[in-house]
Amino acid sequence: MEFSENVEQVPLRNIEEALGYTFHNSSLLIEAMTHSSYANEQPAGLADNERLEFLGDAVLDLVVSQYLLQHLPDSPEGELTRIRAEVVAMPSLSRLAERLDLGSGLLLGRGEERSGGREKSNLLADTLEALFGAIFIDGGYAAARAVILPLFMPLVHQAAADAGQDFKSRLQEVLQAAQRGLPVYHLTGTTGPAHERIYHIDVLIDQRLHGSGQARTKKGAEQSAAKAALETLENSS
Repeated sequence: MEFSENVEQVPLRNIEEALGYTFHNSSLLIEAMTHSSYANEQPAGLADNERLEFLGDAVLDLVVSQYLLQHLPDSPEGELTRIRAEVVAMPSLSRLAERLDLGSGLLLGRGEERSGGREKSNLLADTLEALFGAIFIDGGYAAARAVILPLFMPLVHQAAADAGQDFKSRLQEVLQAAQRGLPVYHLTGTTGPAHERIYHIDVLIDQRLHGSGQARTKKGAEQSAAKAALETLENSS
């Protein structure tokens, strides 16, 4: 495999070994590992990995969705959506990227390098998605599926097994993995007669509203708000 002279060959080859996939077109691998901060410091025309990330996100969703339909035939659409959202969320992606040691092969600009870009969760997650997009272009859907499934099947089965886990705990775990502040729950009001009281709860993350919920108990309303916050985080990732 031929690499450009201005990139480190060994880390990129290590990434191929970690993924279990050898690129036919090595420029796609280089593009997937190129952060915009690096591309901006090079002569005009060097592509960063943002377009591949866009494609890889869709490929990942498709592969996981197909697997869920095949292996959880009795689960309703809402449960399939919850499992998929959990396993493809940024914390899951960043943990997988760390396990694959993607940080060692990233092409970063000087400023991003100094600020610890190789350990940033969102940057690592984006790079993993870019790699999925690159593999899809290089080898097609079957090749991308063969790389993605071994990485994500354990997460899918764990998420399915954790169906009874409360949303407040899950939200706290997601935020801790992303190194963000813990959620704060506020009772915003109650409605209904005393014997059928409905509690309304907002959940704030970093002092910003991320979800609201309501239920006949405060605990139930907090669970509903936490679930809404998880969906908000997933849609913004």
